[in-house]
Amino acid sequence: MLFCVYLLTCFSLVEADVHSLMAFVTYIVGQTPFPKFSAVIMLDDVQIGYYDSVKWKPVYRNSDETQYHEEDQKNADTIFRDMYNIFKEREVYLMEHQNHTDGIQVHQRIAGCKLLNNDKPGLLQRWDALDGQNIEEFIFDIENNKTQTKMTWRPWDQQKWLRVKYMYENVYHPLCTKVLRRYLYMEKNNVLRKVSPRVRLMNKMLTDSQGLQISCLATGFYPRHINLTLFRDGQPVDDDQITGGEILPNGDGTYQMRKNLLISEELCEGHKYNCTIKNLNFEEKLHITFGVNECDPGSFSKFALICVLVFMCVAVLIITALIIWMKRRAAGQGSLTSQSKYSPTPSSMCDKT
Repeated sequence: MLFCVYLLTCFSLVEADVHSLMAFVTYIVGQTPFPKFSAVIMLDDVQIGYYDSVKWKPVYRNSDETQYHEEDQKNADTIFRDMYNIFKEREVYLMEHQNHTDGIQVHQRIAGCKLLNNDKPGLLQRWDALDGQNIEEFIFDIENNKTQTKMTWRPWDQQKWLRVKYMYENVYHPLCTKVLRRYLYMEKNNVLRKVSPRVRLMNKMLTDSQGLQISCLATGFYPRHINLTLFRDGQPVDDDQITGGEILPNGDGTYQMRKNLLISEELCEGHKYNCTIKNLNFEEKLHITFGVNECDPGSFSKFALICVLVFMCVAVLIITALIIWMKRRAAGQGSLTSQSKYSPTPSSMCDKT
């Protein structure tokens, strides 16, 4: 459950032409079947490792095959142990100062760095949450040497502030950027591939509302950054009329997006609908206009006629089956009556003898 939340958040953080290395960390206070401390490491939308809190060591995918294995282990252990100590300190503070001694508390952190398309380091960011509510946000801009914080629960003193600033400027940001560049090169066949979407425009009659649903489906694309727009007579349909639009993962590592529009008979007749896909990650912007469709004005009445015909056929079949059953039943009763009239009984046979 927690990993699903992390993954969805990770998708929302990945931007076009920007690569990111993010750690999704959980610290649980209380008795649960989950580890007390756990972390998942994501390069863009690809998991490259996790932190094993049982053995207290990071586990990277393919890291054993590189010359940087020992260095990666040491760097990740430094960062995750520091995070663990921060969560432990918060646990003690909440127990002693806010009387949080019962139940389960879930501390969460999303932290990482970004690399721009010109290979320049981007922002180093961190978001903290307690039981699903945001409590801290920290942004470090290495290029302008600026920091920005948003805190809602516990102010920092000057000593705390100087320590945090030092760690982000001299430890977290350099390490994160270095590992991001390294794994971006190692995973380039995954995260740098470009796959165009397959697009379909579909019509579906809905029986409950007697409306027509038009759906535009784009699937099989990578990266995940696309714009899908539904048009009516060449004009974009307002977002408040559209359902769907979430980007969802496919089982093969690609993505899909579907947008639906429910229209009435009045909006169907005489109007044309189509959808356009714009992939933001191709050097030449990819525009796909697919399946321009003009609604059939008689589609609603045709659908109603089909329903009536189907109902009539089913009724005829039921009546026919009922008549056949009644005839067979009557024939069976007649056979039994005949047997009772003419079959000799044991007593009559004895009388004749």
